[in-house]
Amino acid sequence: MANQSGAESETADQRGGDTPQAVATTEYDYSNFYYSSSDDLFAIFGPYDDWWYGSARNSGYYLFSQPMSTPPGPRINLEEQLHHETLKLFNLASYNYLGLSTHPEVIAAAHAALDKYGLGAAGSPILSGTMDVHLTLEKELAAFKHKEAAMVFPTGYSTNVGLLSALMRPGDWVILDQNVHASIVDGAILAKAQVKFFRHNQPADLEKKLKGTTGKRLVVVEGVYSMDGDIARLPEMVEISKRAGARILIDEAHSSFVYGAEGRGVVEHFGLEDEVDIHVGTFSKALGGQGGYVAGSQSLYNYLMGFARSRVFSCALSPAVTAGVLAALRIVKREPQLRQRLWENVAHFRSLLATAGVDVAESTSQIIPIMIRNDRKILGIAQKLQKEGLYLQPIIFPAVAKHRSRFRVSISASHSTADLDRAAAILIKVLREEEIIK
Repeated sequence: MANQSGAESETADQRGGDTPQAVATTEYDYSNFYYSSSDDLFAIFGPYDDWWYGSARNSGYYLFSQPMSTPPGPRINLEEQLHHETLKLFNLASYNYLGLSTHPEVIAAAHAALDKYGLGAAGSPILSGTMDVHLTLEKELAAFKHKEAAMVFPTGYSTNVGLLSALMRPGDWVILDQNVHASIVDGAILAKAQVKFFRHNQPADLEKKLKGTTGKRLVVVEGVYSMDGDIARLPEMVEISKRAGARILIDEAHSSFVYGAEGRGVVEHFGLEDEVDIHVGTFSKALGGQGGYVAGSQSLYNYLMGFARSRVFSCALSPAVTAGVLAALRIVKREPQLRQRLWENVAHFRSLLATAGVDVAESTSQIIPIMIRNDRKILGIAQKLQKEGLYLQPIIFPAVAKHRSRFRVSISASHSTADLDRAAAILIKVLREEEIIK
């Protein structure tokens, strides 16, 4: 917090609980603690703890990072951290779009790999960490994506950070949709490239931002935007980028394996697989695993082998996870009915919300924001939902802009109609009680 000094570093707990300062911090959020006027690096910790223990945690911030004791399925057991209770809840907060994290074949494949390879890769991919199962996954993923090559990264975050920092240099331009994931922004910052943001999903503003830029330029969009659940206006974005001579990258973290007739993403949905230069995705969403990938030309793969530092200098993805992801990919290719079931569930849940007049913004995907737009009120609503039996996490700053708070529903193929009906009933009841809807 900019106006706090090191002299105020003693915590509320050390002073015996709530203090006048702690009470005064009830209007604060994370943004108040980004800067400190003190020269002591640790001086901010005390005021932050005053806020955390004095007001933030008990008012609802404890909801974040509460541990589950079950898989991330339609129903979970949650270890509630305020009253230390085990709660049995309907789960609308986990990705797991196709329900594959607990698929018997996926679990069996991971078990077999654990027996064969042990727990971890014990090395970076460039040195001793690459195993045959990694190469098999990359080969099958490239074939699935209809690309020459695909490279696997330990996480989705490291994928974007490694890719952007590998390709872009000081003086180059990265033109970003303003709602792209933090990992994309961080990758551009790490590259020290020049960055421009265009208004979310607005092709005309992309065209405007591209004007006046020269040299190497990369336009970055997402297939499905993770907080709003809307789909990229990809045909227009591609046409504008091509006309300007810029390359285009799409992050399909939330649309790979879900969109398109064969599950190849929004690029397949629009018939633009060959028009987009770089394809990025993750395994933690639709495949229920962990890791990320870049798919494109063999030349791109070769270059990233040398320059994607987040991969070169990280331990390779666990072989057990890799084998589970590979099994999940094979199920996606074999069982299109999983995608069909997902979209049936999405349509059903959307109809329930529409009938009740729930504001879902511009979403058209399996990600459904429940717009609250009240940063102070949403935490109390979240606590009430949890008490009623629904696990649905509040999304607040800095994940979204201030006064754009919402709950983010993630629908899965593994949800039953009864689960969705009951979850919707709880949600609508609480929203009415809190006068969010009539």
